[in-house]
Amino acid sequence: MSLIDISGNLLFVAFVAYLVATLLIGGSIKSAKPDGAAGRATKWGQLAIIVTIIGFLAHLGYFITRWIYSGQVPVSNMFEFTTAFGMFLIGAFIYMYFMYRVTALGLVALPIALIIIGWAAMFPREVTPLVPSLQSHWLTIHVITAAIGQSILAISAVAGLIYLLKVIDAKKKGKERFWLEAVLYFLVIIVGNIAASVAFNAVGYEDRYSYINKDEIELQIIYNHPPIFGMNESTAITEGAMEPLIEMPAFIHAQKLNIVVWSLLVGTILYVLIRLIARKRIIELLNPLVQKVNLQLFDEIGYRSVLIGFPIFSLGALVFAMIWAQEAWGRFWGWDPKEVWALITWLFYAAYLHLRLSKGWEGKKSAWLALIGFGIIIFNLVVVNLVIAGLHSYA
Repeated sequence: MSLIDISGNLLFVAFVAYLVATLLIGGSIKSAKPDGAAGRATKWGQLAIIVTIIGFLAHLGYFITRWIYSGQVPVSNMFEFTTAFGMFLIGAFIYMYFMYRVTALGLVALPIALIIIGWAAMFPREVTPLVPSLQSHWLTIHVITAAIGQSILAISAVAGLIYLLKVIDAKKKGKERFWLEAVLYFLVIIVGNIAASVAFNAVGYEDRYSYINKDEIELQIIYNHPPIFGMNESTAITEGAMEPLIEMPAFIHAQKLNIVVWSLLVGTILYVLIRLIARKRIIELLNPLVQKVNLQLFDEIGYRSVLIGFPIFSLGALVFAMIWAQEAWGRFWGWDPKEVWALITWLFYAAYLHLRLSKGWEGKKSAWLALIGFGIIIFNLVVVNLVIAGLHSYA
C-alpha cells in the first residue's frame, strides 16, 4: 500500500471517528437528566472526547503522510485546504474543551467538521505540483496560520449558534427565528452540494468544453454537473454534451458557479424534505438538545475564541500573506478578490472586538456577530475561491 493510500485511509478513519463522537455527544446530552443520571452523561461525554482525539490524530496522520508523499504542504488546492481546515477546527474544539470542559460544543463543531470534510471530498484529490508563485516556505506559514486562525474564530460561531438555539424561542414568530433558521438552511445547502456531487459521480456524468479565458486563451474544462452556466464562449467537446443555459463573462468561473447553483437546488430540496418529514423547523428539532447549556459560559467561550483567533488570523491572512505576495508577485497588496475578503474578514472581527469591549455587545448580540463572521469566512472559502476569478483561483 502506497503512502497516498495510507493517507486516504487515515482521513476516512478520522471521518468515521468524528461521526461516532457526534453520536456519543448526542447521547451524553440526551441522557443528562435532572434525576441524577448526569454521571452517565459525563461518561458518554468523556468517551466522545477520546474518540474525537483518536479521529484528530488520524486526521493529523493523513496531513503528515500526504505532506511526505507530495513533498509540499497539503494546502495548495481546495481538497487539501478544506480537509486541513476541518482538522484545525477539530483541534480548536479539543483545545476549547480542555479549557472549559464543555462537551456540548462538539454538538455543533463535529457536524460542521464532518460537512467540511465531506465537501472537500467533492474536489479532485490528485497531488499536483505547485505553480512557481506557490513554491515558497511562506506558503506554508501563510496558509496554515490563516487556517488555524479561521478555525478558532469558527469556534466562536459554534458557541454563538448553541447560545442562540437556546435563547431564541423556536415556536415564536420573529426575525431572530427566521435568521437562525436561515443559518441552519445554509448548512443543509452544503450537504446538498455533497449529495449532488455524489449523485452525478455515481452515474458517471462528465462533459468536456473548450472556452476562452479572460486572457483570450482557449482552454478546456470538465463539467461533472449538467451545465446551467457556461464558460465564456464555450463549445462542447464531448459528443452529445448539453448546451449551457446561460453563458457567463470571462471574469466569472461559470463551471464552479454551476456547482454552487446545483448545491442550492439540491440543498433546498433536502431542506423541504426535512421540514415535511419532521413537520418542524430545524431550530425546533435542535432546541431540546441545548436546554441544559450555560449561556454565560458559552458567551465567554465565543468571546475567548475571537480573542485567541483574531491575532493568529491577522498574522496569517495579512502579515504573512503580504510577505508571500511580495515574494511571489512583487507587491505587498494588489486588491485581488481573496486579499480584499481577507481584509473584510479582519475588519469585521476588529469591529466585533470594538463593539464587545467598548459598547458592551454581549450575549445575543455577540452570538449573532460570531455567526456573521463565520458566514464571511465561508463566503471567502466558497464563493471567492470557486466563483470569482483572481490570482488565488488556482484553488
